[in-house]
Amino acid sequence: MEYRIEHDSLGEVKVPKEALWGPQTERSRNNFKIGQQMPIEIIDNLLQIKKAAAIVNQQIGNLSAEKAQLITKTVDQLLAAPHHDAFPLVVFQTGSGTQTNMNVNEVITHIANQTAGTQLIHPNDDVNQSQSSNDTFPTAMMMAATQAIDKLIPALSALIRALQEKQAAFKTVVKVGRTHLQDATPITFGQEISGWVSALQHDLAYLKANQATLLELPIGATAVGTGLNTPDGFDQAMVAQLSRQTGIQFTVAPNKFQGLANHTGITMVHGILKTLATDLIKIGNDVRFLASGPRAGYNELNIPSNEPGSSIMPGKVNPTQVEALTMVCAQVIGHDTTINIANSQGNFEMNVYKPIIIYDFLDSTNLLTEAITSFNHHLVAGLTVNQARMTELLENSLMLVTALSPHIGYERSAKIAQKAQREGLTLKAAALASGVTESEFNRWVDARAMTNIDRQSK
Repeated sequence: MEYRIEHDSLGEVKVPKEALWGPQTERSRNNFKIGQQMPIEIIDNLLQIKKAAAIVNQQIGNLSAEKAQLITKTVDQLLAAPHHDAFPLVVFQTGSGTQTNMNVNEVITHIANQTAGTQLIHPNDDVNQSQSSNDTFPTAMMMAATQAIDKLIPALSALIRALQEKQAAFKTVVKVGRTHLQDATPITFGQEISGWVSALQHDLAYLKANQATLLELPIGATAVGTGLNTPDGFDQAMVAQLSRQTGIQFTVAPNKFQGLANHTGITMVHGILKTLATDLIKIGNDVRFLASGPRAGYNELNIPSNEPGSSIMPGKVNPTQVEALTMVCAQVIGHDTTINIANSQGNFEMNVYKPIIIYDFLDSTNLLTEAITSFNHHLVAGLTVNQARMTELLENSLMLVTALSPHIGYERSAKIAQKAQREGLTLKAAALASGVTESEFNRWVDARAMTNIDRQSK
């Protein structure tokens, strides 16, 4: 491989001849060959920060128009074309993300100087002017987290709407309820789905109510939060410019010391993602258990046959969309533990677990967005009920005896249920043998009435 020689504060570095990056990127690339590449969302938002800084620095007279326009043009060029190869650094590097910040600075510098035909731009003095990795990287984190949640919310909203349609479609379909994995009193399938809908609506409301905490940008804090080497008003000007560039109304972090040393907002919002994951696991498990069988399970639901379920058992169909969804949810729950531990490592003025915090946050959000969309399109859309099986299980349920209790008492009702189970009788036969008349039984034991669906519809 051919190399060129570049220099940084530590001396000479061999950089691949055609690489767009510079010496600090190359040092990190060789020192940290660990795991995943830095998310492109962080790179793109760092590029936006560099563009905004060039514009603001020109406005306040700290950067010439020529340099500012060259930096801005270069950023726009990078954002308009595939560019991930120019940013090869990994998540598991310095905990402040310093080398990724310098990677961005160096790539902008290299392309800008190629365009200018001279060494006009310096990565630290010009592209990084009035900034520190300690404030640009957490600012990019907050921006990326906001954008990720903006993508998740429509996917979650779409799933809620799809389930609401199923709730309406199966509003009056009566089935046996279950508690403790045992038979319970009747419920309509619409009522059962309404519980799923409400859980997701709560999760969505929690996300929307707390999303604003991700809008707080600590840009202008520089090294430790004091704003050293920034002109007055730089933070407000930067936030205003970033808001214009992205179309998102960001705010200045109210306390920049907290913005560097604590990632409270990201940690808290990810806790909501974890809660969403637990609710999705519950819903997914309900669906796959109710669809289990078809001959040796509950067999109350029919799920779409998307692909063969077995390489050896012909005709087998598995709840694969549920399996994918719940695996994603397990990943999210694991990420939450990582983020909580990482957020605790804000020693003094700097949290040094930043890359893993934002990597896991973005992974959780992106996975949830994709899994929810897949579950919605490939399972919920085609979900139907096995009405005959639901009716069979309902009519055979001993817990219909609950409707007798107000009329003949709990203990006598219990004896009827026990007699039916012990002697293999229907509930009606056991009730009649215990002195309840057929007229009374037919009047009192009405599965639909037991759901209170008609009362709730008024």
